Amino acid sequence: MESSLKELAGYRLERAKEMLSASESNIKIGQYKTSLNRSYYAVFHAMRSANILQGFDSSKHSGVTAYFTKEYLKTERLDRGLAIIIKESLFCREKSDYDDFYVAGRVEAEEQLKEAK
Repeated sequence: MESSLKELAGYRLERAKEMLSASESNIKIGQYKTSLNRSYYAVFHAMRSANILQGFDSSKHSGVTAYFTKEYLKTERLDRGLAIIIKESLFCREKSDYDDFYVAGRVEAEEQLKEAK
């Protein structure tokens, strides 16, 4: 079972890398809102990858983030500063996906991509 969890974690990490690539491509063609979305999902899939190694999965974004924060950031297994990156990434994705009049810019998209990496 442990090897299957590692395989699933690897698959999820590859999805995160695909999202980073998509975010970068979106910036190049001026699709900044879509880039913000893809950067967030890179972060999200990376968290899911780490979580599954502990045997945890959730269909809810809040559950994924809460578990990751509890297991990796609060225990300082990973830098607590990642919490800011996660929060900002989610905030930008929500603005770009749900705020009808939000205008995303290149600088913001590039910053989110950099942080997601």
